[in-house]
Amino acid sequence: MNQMPVEQTEFFPAPFDVAADRYDETFTVSKIGQAQRASVWKELEKAFHSQDRVLELGCGTGVDARFLARQGTTVFACDSSSQMIRAARRNIQELKSTLMGSVHLHQLRIEEISALKNEGPFDGAFSNFGALNCVEDLRSLAIDLAKLLRPGASALLCLMGPCCAWEIVWYLAEGRPRKALRRLCRGGVTARLADQATVRVHYPGVRSLARIFFPEFRLKSVKGVGVSVPPSYGEPWAVRFPRLFEFCLRADSALGRCPGVRIFADHILLRFERQDV
Repeated sequence: MNQMPVEQTEFFPAPFDVAADRYDETFTVSKIGQAQRASVWKELEKAFHSQDRVLELGCGTGVDARFLARQGTTVFACDSSSQMIRAARRNIQELKSTLMGSVHLHQLRIEEISALKNEGPFDGAFSNFGALNCVEDLRSLAIDLAKLLRPGASALLCLMGPCCAWEIVWYLAEGRPRKALRRLCRGGVTARLADQATVRVHYPGVRSLARIFFPEFRLKSVKGVGVSVPPSYGEPWAVRFPRLFEFCLRADSALGRCPGVRIFADHILLRFERQDV
């Protein structure tokens, strides 16, 4: 069996460096993390296939790239954090496979994906769990991404939604109304990852995203990820009430497709199609 090749570029500091070491421990292997990721993986399996070449924006610790590589997909995975790239390298090197898929890691800001123009055109692209919420200029990203994808290609973008019902109820119950309503702030909010690490986070809605990515992309489908399943900080609750959590998990697959309800999810997964314009 051959290890999948890994490529990397020069490292530089990034806010999410401080979260890399504990990301898999606190989210990837958690009950909530596994539930939300499985919901996204169902859509990735539908969109991407063996021998496809796919671009990932904000790869984190490489868990999604590893999943697709197991299906035979070649993934060009980018992240601004050197520590995330190192964690991704470890995760990918642990995987041995005879499949044709591979993972090529690049330390690269999402805003700099045009640097991969010589690697294209790609058969698709995806971004998972809010990496795009930290991008200030999504319109420029849409233009750059369109240049990298072939016409008809799918772009699956999973962002934190602008109105998470769980979050509102959770923090109002704790007497923290400002945090309960933080996603509704039009100008975004500053998230503190550590004492010296902050990032500006925006929560655009589905209609806004459809406008931003048009005309290069047309919105084809919307899925809520985490309507009845809580955000990651609800993990102690999920562990304490396993039967209730299982009920929420089963309900989530139906509610995530329900118009008018799916927009209240923790994350919203949008599938765009690259237009021939």
